Amino acid sequence: MFIGEYQHAIDAKNRMIVPVKLREGLGNNFVITKGLDGCLYAYPMDEWKTLENKLKSLPLTNKDARAFVRFFFSGACEVEVDKQGRGLIPQNLKEYACIEKEIVSIGVLTRVEIWSKEKWQEYNESDMDFDSIAEKMSDLGI
Repeated sequence: MFIGEYQHAIDAKNRMIVPVKLREGLGNNFVITKGLDGCLYAYPMDEWKTLENKLKSLPLTNKDARAFVRFFFSGACEVEVDKQGRGLIPQNLKEYACIEKEIVSIGVLTRVEIWSKEKWQEYNESDMDFDSIAEKMSDLGI
C-alpha cells in the first residue's frame, strides 16, 4: 500500500528520484502512464498486470471502454530505476502532466501519483467540498 507525499525535482535528463518509501513498493521496474486529473500514475508490475487483466475484459464494442484503454495504454511505458534510485519520465508524459522541475509524488493505495508541484497545489487549493464528497462515499459503501 502506498501512502504519503514527497516533494522533489527532476533533473535535466527527465529523471526523478523515486522516494525510498515508494521505491520499496514500486520495485526496480514499474509502469508509468497518463493518469486522471492531469497527473501521472505509477504502478508496480504486479498491480499493472491486475489492471491490464481488468481492462482486457472490457467489451471492445463499448466506445467509452475503447477510449479509456487507448488513453491509459498509449502513454504507458516501463521505467527502470537506476543505482541512484532515479527513473526516467518520458518527454510525452512530462508534457502531459505539465512537469517542469518540481514534482510531488503521492501514495494512493495501489499506485503512486506524480504531479507537477503547481498542479498539486492548485488541486489542493481548489474549491472541492470534501465534506460533500465524503457523504457521497457512503453510496459506494465507504
